Amino acid sequence: MASSADLSVALVAGETSGDLLAGRLLSGLRPLLPEARLHGIGGPHMAQHGFVSDWPMEKLAVRGLFEVLAHYREIKGIQTALKQQLLRERPAAFIGVDAPDFNLSLETALKGAGIPTMHFISPSIWAWRGGRIRKIAAAVSHMLVVFPFEEQLYRDAGIAVTYVGHPLAEVIPMTPDVAGARRTLNLPADAPVIAILPGSRMSELKYNAVPFVEAARLLLARAPALRIVVPMAGAAQAQYFARLLREAGLQDLPLQVVLQASHTALAAADAVLVASGTASLEVALFKKPMVIAYKMLRASWEIMRHLGYQPWIGLPNILARTFLVPELLQHAATPAALADALWFQLQDAGNRKMLERRFTDMHHALLRDTARESAQAVMNLIDGAGRSAAG
Repeated sequence: MASSADLSVALVAGETSGDLLAGRLLSGLRPLLPEARLHGIGGPHMAQHGFVSDWPMEKLAVRGLFEVLAHYREIKGIQTALKQQLLRERPAAFIGVDAPDFNLSLETALKGAGIPTMHFISPSIWAWRGGRIRKIAAAVSHMLVVFPFEEQLYRDAGIAVTYVGHPLAEVIPMTPDVAGARRTLNLPADAPVIAILPGSRMSELKYNAVPFVEAARLLLARAPALRIVVPMAGAAQAQYFARLLREAGLQDLPLQVVLQASHTALAAADAVLVASGTASLEVALFKKPMVIAYKMLRASWEIMRHLGYQPWIGLPNILARTFLVPELLQHAATPAALADALWFQLQDAGNRKMLERRFTDMHHALLRDTARESAQAVMNLIDGAGRSAAG
């Protein structure tokens, strides 16, 4: 293989969770390619390893069918510009991290031009839109999957695949330091603490922030000593969150908003109200009782609710194959229902012990040296492409 100074590797992560996952991959890859150019679209965790983002990652962080349509022209313009840039550059590999609607069509064009492509984090083909596996086969030279059951799905479809464990299982300690987290956040050692995570995307905050905080208001009426911590992915999200609360007349509630400290907030919490997504898995790995909730534009919900293959949307429940924790979605996610469900999670000691045991088993099942194994898979992909070109 050529010197790493002669190589470039392009990556695209479309949101905060993808940035975290890609950062873990790059922590293993950068020592193997110390001088390679790493660029594309990403966030601060990737930047720690010398990655340069050519566009702001926030441009891609939109969820919901109609919400995406509202930003379609801008997102499509970014995708087209990046595709043209990479076709000229011909990186040693392209790695799409989650964001399948953006990455898979980009990967298809790059793979068709002979550029090795890798996709890190499988689209939820086991949950909905299973026909996407044909599109994945056309787009991806190699899949990296983070759940054990996904590996056989891709092998059966003839797609090269490596199970690398879930990076969060390495990052999150098996036993959280509750006392240390509370000291960091200046929280009382003996007060009940709830963490509220309404989402990292602006579109998620738009629909989840107010009902989540209304639920917190109801809980504070029951337990005035309750402390509420709300981690935000960044300053822009925090500002939008504050605006939403002002518009709803909720600005005077005693909430502790913290920036880029979600893991500290989860470690400190006794129970969590969380938007569906990767964050729900983080809560499980912190062994915390939780309520999973989600709201979106009504038209998007009416379409998406008919597309699922299984009764769960939260990753902890999907992995357990049962409703370990409540899921309250769309019309069911009223402030009163959220407050009641969260109160049970906060109060029931037997439920807490059961969840801690199940979540600990889940943590062990997902634990691998993800940085090393994913980086080695990238190197094998690059080396294999080099040998093919030489041959």
